Amino acid sequence: QVQLVESGGGLVQPGGSLRLSCAASGTIRSIVGMGWYRQAPGKERDLVAKITRAGNTNYGDSVKGRFTISRDNAKNTVYLQMNGLRPEDTAVYYCNADGTVLVGGEFIKDSWGQGTQVTVSS
Repeated sequence: QVQLVESGGGLVQPGGSLRLSCAASGTIRSIVGMGWYRQAPGKERDLVAKITRAGNTNYGDSVKGRFTISRDNAKNTVYLQMNGLRPEDTAVYYCNADGTVLVGGEFIKDSWGQGTQVTVSS
């Protein structure tokens, strides 16, 4: 199976920056897509950003120009650099692996991390 572990969340003032990391572990051969989603209290889980193995990216409208996603395929790790944070960015941020091929050939469609809290407040 695949385990995703996020890190880097915390409390930051408006206008500040944070960098989230998510490392995937297991008997992984490759991961097709990796991404970040977030869920605020009482709201649905929404896409923040995602990136393919080739480096193609897609961002949610509310974070374009402020957040940057990147990944290290050799380390099966995805990052999210968040700049210009706003109170409305406050949420639990979840890492996602979309399409993981294991060494034994098994294909896992979706894997999720446990989430990391990001709070933007003065």
